[in-house]
Amino acid sequence: MQLFLVNYDTHYEIEQLSRMFFKGLTVEKCADIPPLPQQDYILIVKTDSGFDYTVNIKRTESKSTAALDPDGPKEEMQLCLGAYKLYQSATGSGLPWGVLTGVRPVRLMRNLYKAEGDLEKVKEKFRKDYLVSEEKIDLCTNVFNIQKPVIDCGNPQDYSLYISIPFCPSRCSYCSFVSTSIKTAGHLMQGYVDNLCEEIRYTAKKAAETGLNLKTIYMGGGTPTAITAAMLEQVMKTVQECFDLSKVLEYTVEAGRPDCTDLEKLQIIKKYGATRVSINPQTFSDNVLKAIGRNHTHADFLRCVADARTAGFDSINMDLIAGLPEDTVEGFEKSLRGCIRLGAENITVHTLTLKRASNLVIKNEEHHYDDVEKMIAKNAILADYGYKPYYMYRQKSTVKNLENVGFSQNGHESLYNIYIMEEIQTIISCGAGGVSKVVAADGDLKRVYNYKYPQEYIKDFDAIIDRKDQVFDICRQFGLDR
Repeated sequence: MQLFLVNYDTHYEIEQLSRMFFKGLTVEKCADIPPLPQQDYILIVKTDSGFDYTVNIKRTESKSTAALDPDGPKEEMQLCLGAYKLYQSATGSGLPWGVLTGVRPVRLMRNLYKAEGDLEKVKEKFRKDYLVSEEKIDLCTNVFNIQKPVIDCGNPQDYSLYISIPFCPSRCSYCSFVSTSIKTAGHLMQGYVDNLCEEIRYTAKKAAETGLNLKTIYMGGGTPTAITAAMLEQVMKTVQECFDLSKVLEYTVEAGRPDCTDLEKLQIIKKYGATRVSINPQTFSDNVLKAIGRNHTHADFLRCVADARTAGFDSINMDLIAGLPEDTVEGFEKSLRGCIRLGAENITVHTLTLKRASNLVIKNEEHHYDDVEKMIAKNAILADYGYKPYYMYRQKSTVKNLENVGFSQNGHESLYNIYIMEEIQTIISCGAGGVSKVVAADGDLKRVYNYKYPQEYIKDFDAIIDRKDQVFDICRQFGLDR
C-alpha cells in the first residue's frame, strides 16, 4: 500500500495512523497528484478548505472529503480524523485508541485536564476528537485517577536513579533492548561493573552538590542478575554507600530471568536495600518459553518466586506478554491466573510489539495475532482480585494498536514506573544505554544519552563523565539546584 500525500508537508501522525490499518505502507509527498498505480493506494490532497481522500483497495475506490474546522483540534489531527473514518469504512474495522498514535495517552488526558479542569469534558474530547473507545477511555481515566495524587505531590528537585546492567543470559526473540549475551560478552562484565560503580559515585557526588532529592532507584537492563553474585554485590554496595537509602521511597531490581537468578543473588539484593523485585515469567507455558528463546521452564520461575519470598521480598512484579508465538487465549489466561495465585503485588501485561531490531521481525517470524485482543480482554479478571491499573504506555509497533498496563494491589504502585512513563520527574541514568531526562518545573525536558553498548561505554568512559556533567548543568539551567 502506498500513501500519496499531496500539498501537505507534515506526515508523521497520518503515516503512523495509516500503518495501523495497512501493513507495508510507504509514503510519498507530492506537490501535485501523481500518476496513480494499479495496485492499492491512498491519496490525500490538501485543498483550500480541507482534505480530499481516496482509498483504493483491490480496485474498489472509496472517497470522502473533510472541511477544516477553525474551532476544532489541530490541523494534522483533523487530517487524521477524516482519514480514520474513511479507512474504517473501507476496511470494516476500527482501532480501540481511535486516531491516537502517541505512546502516553494518560499524559494527554492530564494535559487536557489542566486546560479544562473537568474530567468529563476531557473524556468527551477523547470520544469526539480522538474517536477512542469507551473501554480505553475508562482504562485511561482509571490510571489518571490513581496517578493524580502521586504527581500532585511531586517536587521539581526530586529525581530517580536508573542503573543499567545491559547483559542477558540469552536474547529473547521479541527483544529490541540494548542487551548483550553473557556468552559473547562475559569478558566485558567486570570492566563494565567497575566503570558503572565509578559513574554511580560521581552521580551521587554531583546530585548532592546540586541539592537534588533521590526518591526512587530502578536497576534494569538487560537482566541485572545476569552478572555474577560478586559483581551484583559490588554494584549494590556502591549504591548503598553513596546514597541515603532511608529517604528512598522505592528501590527496584529486575531479577527477571529465572535462569540467572538464585537465592544468593536475591539475598544480596535484599541485603543492600532493594524493596521490590521484578521476576518475569512472560508466560506459564513451557512450549511458548522455548519458542521465544527463554532458557528456563515454568518450574524454574516458581523456584525463583519462592526464593524471593524466602529472601524477604513482599513486593514482587511479574510481567506477562500477550501475543507471544505459540500462545493461546487459554494459555494467556492460565498465566494471568497463575500470577494472581502466586500473590504477585504487581502484574504488568505487555502486548507484543514487533520492533525492527527483534529477531521476530529480523527473521520474519511473524505469526497471526488475531487472538491478542481476546487475551488483553482477560485483564478484566484482575479487578476481581483487587488489582487496579496504575500506569500505561503504548508503542507504535504494538500488535493490534493495543497497550501495556501495569496493575497493582493497593499500596504497591511502582512510583518509578509512573515517573518515567509520564515524564514528570528527572531521571538520572547510569550505565550503557541509559538516557537521563531532566524535567523542569514547567515541564520542559532535555535528554542526555550515555553510550549504547558496553564496549564503547568502557572504551570511552571519560565521555560518560563529561555527559554526566551536562546533566547537572541542565539541572542548574532549569533552576533545580539549591
